[in-house]
Amino acid sequence: MSQPPKPPQRQLRLEIPANLNATYANAVIVSHTNSEIVLDFLQVMPNDPRARVQSRVVLTPANAKMFLKALETNLARYEEKHGEIPLPPQAQSLADQLFGMIKPDDEP
Repeated sequence: MSQPPKPPQRQLRLEIPANLNATYANAVIVSHTNSEIVLDFLQVMPNDPRARVQSRVVLTPANAKMFLKALETNLARYEEKHGEIPLPPQAQSLADQLFGMIKPDDEP
């Protein structure tokens, strides 16, 4: 049984405007509707309770999944070259923050 021919790959010419500014973000909030994935890229500064949205990117769920795969691939390549990226400890839940120090009577 023969396989169907693959469609020719489309090549895109990437054009980057000369006046395009890079945006720094050190946090992201991911939300979604039934038809979109929304990425709000934030800049959180020390000693400032505000988080400023620097950029918003809206993707279809299929494009978000392809983006995730591309990001995973590129992070794996980065780690192969530069070593594992250490992650900070995960923030405790509010319950852990409030009651984490309370131990049952039968624990030392």
